[in-house]
Amino acid sequence: MPTSSTLLRWSVAAAAGSALVAFGATPAAAAPASDSQGFIDSTARCAAPATAVAYGRTDSSRVAVCKSPDGQYQYRGVRVRDGARLITEATAEDGEFVAENEAATYTVTARALTVTIGDDVVREETMIEFHGPAASAAPAAPAAPTTPTPTKPLGPPLPAEVGGSGS
Repeated sequence: MPTSSTLLRWSVAAAAGSALVAFGATPAAAAPASDSQGFIDSTARCAAPATAVAYGRTDSSRVAVCKSPDGQYQYRGVRVRDGARLITEATAEDGEFVAENEAATYTVTARALTVTIGDDVVREETMIEFHGPAASAAPAAPAAPTTPTPTKPLGPPLPAEVGGSGS
């Protein structure tokens, strides 16, 4: 039979655990699951017969660049925070992939996902995981911090894209 001091320690531990849950503290999120086609259960994934020529993730985005059997490239990106997705044509040159959507240009390299409008860098996100060719050009100087431009969500996020979880 547990002693009163043991019961007290259990109560304190249970209360501390409840406080962590109540305040949103969770263990560090595991990396999202991936395979040779990109991120599993994600917009950032290539569907056969296309193959992934590059895919990666930043703290706030996941991207995949797919190549169709006829040699066409497709950019598939998702912003993890709200599930906003972009699927559009892309080009490839020297380990760098470029996609355009209205005024914005998305550039994917082994080092970063960079979003520009005209000559202005709107956002530069460092890759924390990348699979694909390394860029042949020297890395550019880091951009000054900027505020991301809002985009309208393109429907609800897939389960694996909500809150950055990998399950």
